Amino acid sequence: MTRESEWVSDPKAMRALAHPARLMILDRLSTQGSATATEVAEIAGITPSAASYHLRMLAKYGFVEDAPPRGDGRERLWQSVGQSISVGVQPGDQPEVRDAKVALIAAIRREANEQAHLALSNVDREPEEWRDATRFSRHRLRIDAEEMAQLNETIAKLLEPYTARHRSEEVAPGGARIVEAQVNLFPVYERAAPGLPTEDHDAR
Repeated sequence: MTRESEWVSDPKAMRALAHPARLMILDRLSTQGSATATEVAEIAGITPSAASYHLRMLAKYGFVEDAPPRGDGRERLWQSVGQSISVGVQPGDQPEVRDAKVALIAAIRREANEQAHLALSNVDREPEEWRDATRFSRHRLRIDAEEMAQLNETIAKLLEPYTARHRSEEVAPGGARIVEAQVNLFPVYERAAPGLPTEDHDAR
């Protein structure tokens, strides 16, 4: 996604989304399709009533909506509206907008870190082909701002055909699973030197 959605200018919408349960619920709806409050509650580790509240809040700010009914139609189904989450701090952001963006980015990063830690903790349980295909990598690049923007777009275009919201189980090859790709491009800042230990560290 090369431009931000309208909700990124609404601090209330961003703060509403910056909640771990809501991020998990939205991820569930985005990757696996429509679900009831009871079904997403299990994923988020909350009660169905709490899930209903979070779903209504997500709907209030346009992240989810009612889905077509299934079966006898007695259960309320929810679905993601399908928009990507792309957030970036801009020079012209008002303080309230900037603070909301930073809070949302931090919440997304915490969820991403937890997902990566969970995958790493269970990698030895995976079949050999999945272990071999799993990568936790880090690269230092030497590029300018224009190249970094182009690289972001290139990576997004590369991943787009494989995104779960665009690739159904029927279209994907047999054995396909939900996989998470985490991409972060940012300038590197020098860390503050920790300093040398003092000679009198044992002094009383």
